[in-house]
Amino acid sequence: MKKVKITVLRKTLQEDLAREYGVEGLTACPMLREGQVFYADYAKPEGLCDEAWKAIYQYVFALAHGSGGDLFYYGDWIRTPGVAVCSCNDGLRPVIFKLEATDIEAEIGYTPVK
Repeated sequence: MKKVKITVLRKTLQEDLAREYGVEGLTACPMLREGQVFYADYAKPEGLCDEAWKAIYQYVFALAHGSGGDLFYYGDWIRTPGVAVCSCNDGLRPVIFKLEATDIEAEIGYTPVK
């Protein structure tokens, strides 16, 4: 298993929806910053939002397990092998992430029970 590089590409705020449904003073995600980088494999990296992890972990898992040379979805989505662009599921202020396969070996952070 390899590590996957997760880069925060963009923090957004859907202003019209935020005005209609959001609380007063709602801003773009306060937890992450554009350009921030995380590395993940089987587990959520420290500092990454739990909800964002739930939205992107399937792609991280696929890239960590060898989809680095493949294009997702039959090549009709992302043009670069080993890359996925995903967002968290916050409909008012989604954060967009770039996921990249790496050659960095993952290390298990626990002792498996046999």
